[in-house]
Amino acid sequence: MTKSQADVVRTALEILNEHGAAAVSLRAIAGRLGVRMNTVLWHTKSKARLEELMADAIVAGVSLDRLPRDWRERATEIVRRYRSALLAHRDGAAVVTGTSAAEPATLDVAEALAAALLDGGLPPREAAWTCWGIIYFTLGLCQEQQALPERSIRDLNVGQRPALQRVFAALTDESFDERFDFGITKFLAHPSPTTSNAIP
Repeated sequence: MTKSQADVVRTALEILNEHGAAAVSLRAIAGRLGVRMNTVLWHTKSKARLEELMADAIVAGVSLDRLPRDWRERATEIVRRYRSALLAHRDGAAVVTGTSAAEPATLDVAEALAAALLDGGLPPREAAWTCWGIIYFTLGLCQEQQALPERSIRDLNVGQRPALQRVFAALTDESFDERFDFGITKFLAHPSPTTSNAIP
């Protein structure tokens, strides 16, 4: 049976969800599909290209329908849905972090988030950098969450560092939902550009 690029990406995500990112290989995909590796390469060109397609397929899980009209609520909801899409796949955040996929779903989410920030009155450069900051924050937090319980920040040894000792309980708090809400609120809590020193 002829296989398509969609078949290859779907199979890659199946392997990802079952065994983790380390198990995803062109050979493993070919074996599961019952085809030669050349067939997989025909559709993906390289492992790096496969990872870009996987990342975009993960981000495609972000629905942009029925978003709030208020810019801050809209931006928050977009990022909530983005986080959910990452967490819906084992090692999803690691796959997306490892790529720079300029693919349709990824660009659509970036467009929606940037538009919300611009609608909130942020100048273009500030909107762009806020968009990057939110994405990096979300990816990093999701990677930490998905690394548990193999690696826990509670195992951190800060030694004789008084500031870290004072904040240790909060620093090692694994309440990811609360930490996510806190971070997004901080990112979107800018003053009105008319009364701030906003970047032009």
